[in-house]
Amino acid sequence: MKNTGIARKVDELGRIVLPIELRKQLGITEKTDALEIYVEDGRIILEKVVDTCIFCGSKDDLTEYMGKKVCKNCAAALNR
Repeated sequence: MKNTGIARKVDELGRIVLPIELRKQLGITEKTDALEIYVEDGRIILEKVVDTCIFCGSKDDLTEYMGKKVCKNCAAALNR
């Protein structure tokens, strides 16, 4: 894990601010992207949520069906 040398304090509501440099580097857009939160060995890990097919996990050619992401291949298999 790479140390950025950036430290932020937690505010009274438990929030931290991700510096603009990190958001740009990781392609995180405010009000659009979601971050998943993990806890591992006493560390808090934030990971950008990437849409994937609910069946196969593919990230390519996704479409939305009833609020869920499905790739073209799985959608075609469902239509058989």
